[in-house]
Amino acid sequence: MSWRSFAFHEVSVPHRVLPPFRDLRSFMSHLEGKGRLIRIQEPVSVVHGMTEIHRRTLRANGPALLFEAPVMPDGSPGEMPVLVNLFGTTERTAWGFGVEPAGLRSLGEMLAELREPRPPRGFADMMSKMPLARAAMTMRPKTIHAPPVQEIAWHGDQIDLTRLPAQINWPGEPAPLLTWPLVITRPPDDAIGDEINVGVYRMQVIGRDRAIMRWLAHRGGARHHHQWKALGKEMPVAVAIGADPATILSAVLPLPETLSEFRFAGLIRGERPRLSPCVTVPLMVPSDAEIVIEGMVSANETAPEGPYGDHTGYYNAIENFPVMRVTTITMRRNPVYLSTFTGRPPDEPSRIGEVLNELFVPLVRKQLPEIVDLWLPPEACSYRMAIASIDKRYPGQARRIMLALWSLLPQLTYTKFLIIVDAGINVRDWADVAWAISTRSDPSRDLVTLTDTPIDYLDFASPKPGLGGKLGIDATHKIGAETVRQWGRVLEMDAAVVARVDELWQRLGLTEMLSQGRAR
Repeated sequence: MSWRSFAFHEVSVPHRVLPPFRDLRSFMSHLEGKGRLIRIQEPVSVVHGMTEIHRRTLRANGPALLFEAPVMPDGSPGEMPVLVNLFGTTERTAWGFGVEPAGLRSLGEMLAELREPRPPRGFADMMSKMPLARAAMTMRPKTIHAPPVQEIAWHGDQIDLTRLPAQINWPGEPAPLLTWPLVITRPPDDAIGDEINVGVYRMQVIGRDRAIMRWLAHRGGARHHHQWKALGKEMPVAVAIGADPATILSAVLPLPETLSEFRFAGLIRGERPRLSPCVTVPLMVPSDAEIVIEGMVSANETAPEGPYGDHTGYYNAIENFPVMRVTTITMRRNPVYLSTFTGRPPDEPSRIGEVLNELFVPLVRKQLPEIVDLWLPPEACSYRMAIASIDKRYPGQARRIMLALWSLLPQLTYTKFLIIVDAGINVRDWADVAWAISTRSDPSRDLVTLTDTPIDYLDFASPKPGLGGKLGIDATHKIGAETVRQWGRVLEMDAAVVARVDELWQRLGLTEMLSQGRAR
């Protein structure tokens, strides 16, 4: 594997083709210059109105939207503009990583190498790894004092979460919701911050200085909270809103547990991460974020959260989650509030999921080399269905791959439907996949079912909360002991005929005729 190297500042980053975006504003400027961000000066309500405009724009693969005149739930004008649809296309998400969409696989290969580095195979391979090694070693955070995000501070009676233009996205939701918070936590035995976790967990506002922290049990923030709770202590937490795109996207990546999101963000951005100590809690936060909320999460106090519209296209059930007490809010001058909505795909998380799919494939192939490609259809809420193509060489291989994907890869633990096809099938083409299922699988032989296995507890189709079934379909050609029948031969045109028609095609005028027919 070889990478092109681009030097930025103190490190050499192996994949980046765009300049580093130090903060959200520089990324917004880049998007606006490319015609991928528009400003909306008309007053628009944070209650449902922004969601509907965002939803229609996203479905049309439209630009990021900056609402300059948000209207608060009580009808008053908001104090800061609201940015939505930042990552509403795969192009903008790739740009957030510093690459064009075509360069996502190379970024995925770098991530795979970080997870499982292998010794170089010869001098040329060693030299190709040098930019990555040099970048990884120098990605130590840089401490910034008097950072931009602390230009303004709300203390004491000034603290008021209801002044933030948090949206109420769907009818029936109980309160404003912070939807793009980067929640920063650490375990109690990590005084120097080596085990910092940055996750995106939605937060329901329940008062001027209180919010509900909704995190699933397997996430890093919940794990840290469990450790603090076991000691009978409340947990320090910081919430950054509107960081640079690399930091935002790193928070949703399946990174190795030994690699912090801040360090990886610095690696892909091309410069050392700029972090600053919080004012009231012992944590470090992005110096150039727009807003930071500091506080403590109670060891015992919980509150009912929801119902809110979720990425499944349904409202989630009401459940109790820990309560955060805010100790201060800091921000830049004239801050921008970053927001989004979740709902039935397409939504912003599903578009980000398409990009993460591309980054994920090299990780999968590193563990299971016979996999050719993998696709998690965004229409299936990203991870609930997966289609993998394999280089099939022996009987039973498709079943082995199914069980390996379900058990070895945390990202597919909750995948309910898994379809395995041959290398010649395009996993991203539903017509191709449907043909393979219809002609290469038989229900009496090719179905693999599991029961009472871990399932996303938000999945209302499962018979029990958090437990459900899985179905695997072997849609590969059958070889050896897999069948007693002679397997059919695939229809394929003679190569010489294809070549002759390629030469004749333009002279026949069919290209123009067919394109006009499609237009009609």
